[in-house]
Amino acid sequence: MGKKNIRKAVALKYDREKDDAPKVTAKGKGKVAKKIIELAKKHDIPIKDDPDLIEILSSLDINQEIPSEIYVTVAELLAFVYSMNSKRRQK
Repeated sequence: MGKKNIRKAVALKYDREKDDAPKVTAKGKGKVAKKIIELAKKHDIPIKDDPDLIEILSSLDINQEIPSEIYVTVAELLAFVYSMNSKRRQK
């Protein structure tokens, strides 16, 4: 039997005025991941599906800043989020 594909989720928070880099605020798999995603949807927080990035981020501790090695990737993610937020405000 093959390994069952278990859903994972990681939530990030970034406050330009307080933080040097984005921080992991929640992470989980299975039911916890489902709850993280449900809460994000409920609060109209953009969701990006990137399994490779989730693997890296899920290895971090809660409240840990992301490592500099993935700044570019997370910057692209933040650009996606800002774009989604901008589109929502225009509606």
